[in-house]
Amino acid sequence: MTSHPSAPLCQAPDPEIRSPKIVFPSGAVDCHAHVCGPASQFPYAQERIYTPPDATLEHYQALLRMLRVDRAVLVQPSVYGTDNRAMLSALKAHPKQLRGVAVIPNEVNAIDDAQLEQLHQAGVRGIRCNIVDVADPSAGLPIQNLKDLANRIKPFGWHLELLMHVNEYPNLDKVFENFPVDLVFGHFGYSYAKHGVKNEGFQGLLELLKNEQAWVKMTGPYRICDGDLPYADMRPLNDAVIKANPNRLVWGTDWPHVMVKKQMPHDADLCDLLGSWVLDENLRKSILVDNPCILYDFAALNS
Repeated sequence: MTSHPSAPLCQAPDPEIRSPKIVFPSGAVDCHAHVCGPASQFPYAQERIYTPPDATLEHYQALLRMLRVDRAVLVQPSVYGTDNRAMLSALKAHPKQLRGVAVIPNEVNAIDDAQLEQLHQAGVRGIRCNIVDVADPSAGLPIQNLKDLANRIKPFGWHLELLMHVNEYPNLDKVFENFPVDLVFGHFGYSYAKHGVKNEGFQGLLELLKNEQAWVKMTGPYRICDGDLPYADMRPLNDAVIKANPNRLVWGTDWPHVMVKKQMPHDADLCDLLGSWVLDENLRKSILVDNPCILYDFAALNS
């Protein structure tokens, strides 16, 4: 596949076949992964900013088996814009194993209730909004647009997943006070480790966690710190979200790790990293099994 001139081909995930040392509990959920391609069947958007190597459902299923992870949540990647077909095809193939987080047009009435119902029946349980690439921090968040979208999805019990740098919004907890639906923040709030846990935006995220208005994905530590494994400067952020509310945390691989420009992490090492950061087995079970079942509406594994 030829990359679009303005969308360079990004690094592929580590192909080594290796399972983690840690054994995750039965029913564990990878709450953040993407399927990309095959491009010949699901072409990428022209306006994308990167081109991923094909990372197909078959590749991902092999990864889950290698990691001994039973279930997963597929999040619509930006390379597909609002074209959710690749993700929906995967959900259709494995309806009990997979859930989805979709992207829909910004115009609140661009999709009708019947289409939202179709997404729900397919296994979608949330909508993703990319604030990083579309919002100007100095202008504040597009809060009214987000509220309008939230009110549309509220009848389905969905959440709103935000890809945003929380450190850029010091009044985060006030802005989202009394928000209509639960919020999910990817990559520990995407606040770079150098800003520290005392950053006002990150503290606002912790308040939303404490007040049970938000969830945090313990994903992509390599995206928000300077070093490579074991990402030591990320540990304080990890400990802070656990202290704030361990019942509102979920974990994910972030496979296939698109746009990683440093050393590519191996997914087995990311599993073992969680084991070293969360030593209590009961807490790990909450993060890996119990919390995702609530957030993503997974049935009990034996049902």
